[in-house]
Amino acid sequence: ILAVSSMSCIGSKTWSPYNMIMISLSSSRIILQCWIILDLFLNIFCEPSYFEKKLSVIIKTVYMFLNYSSLWFGAWLSVFYCIKVASFTQSFFIWMKQRIARLVPWMLLTSWLYSFAAAIPFAWNVNGVHDNFTAPLPVTNSSAMRTPSKDSLGLLILLCNACISLPLILSVVSSVLLIRSLWVHTRQMQNNASGFRDPSLEAHMKACKCVSSLLILYVAYFIAFIFLLCNFFLHFSLAKSICIAVMAACPTGHTVVLIWSNPKFRELPARIWHHTNCPVR
Repeated sequence: ILAVSSMSCIGSKTWSPYNMIMISLSSSRIILQCWIILDLFLNIFCEPSYFEKKLSVIIKTVYMFLNYSSLWFGAWLSVFYCIKVASFTQSFFIWMKQRIARLVPWMLLTSWLYSFAAAIPFAWNVNGVHDNFTAPLPVTNSSAMRTPSKDSLGLLILLCNACISLPLILSVVSSVLLIRSLWVHTRQMQNNASGFRDPSLEAHMKACKCVSSLLILYVAYFIAFIFLLCNFFLHFSLAKSICIAVMAACPTGHTVVLIWSNPKFRELPARIWHHTNCPVR
């Protein structure tokens, strides 16, 4: 996705809103996965005392920043799909359709700034206990902080984390509106369709399935993230392992659905596969 979107921007010499969102989303997820792998290697090869004193705060803060960014970019993708595809006649939607191209850069910039601001309290938690990203998540339980300053820091972290419900609300509302619009249009096409196979009808059904899959994966990732963030489960428990597995699988599933739903994204892997299987003359 990152390669195709970047090549499209370079080839056209313009940055379309869709490509900007896809580049931001894919790059944040790639960096997030690399950061988690780095954390695993540091846990294995570094001395525990050195890791906890020198690296844990940086690892944890950057991890939260990348996670928040990924949630916001996924939400903006749902909003963009809804505005561009849904056929609503309300004045607000018409206004958004006309201005979405100019709003997307500001939406992405705001997301970066908000993610940065929300991750800063984790950098102040210098004496917090570091937990592994994969088992368990690197977030200190604020209820364990007992001094007044740490209580204030824990409250600030809770407030920042409460605000991450905003991308969830945006994603759910925009996805539900888009699914409703597609479903109504699909029903109308079914009533007017002849007995022959209608490509437009199939395209609408495929779009409904794609948006529904993206919504389910996004909500599952968000729920698992909240469970781990709030330390609902014991360390190394089965429930915590399931949440970790969900957080690892959902971004991959989200990416697969995006590739499957866009012929432009499917073309590059098919071309690479064709060249790798071609006999060398």
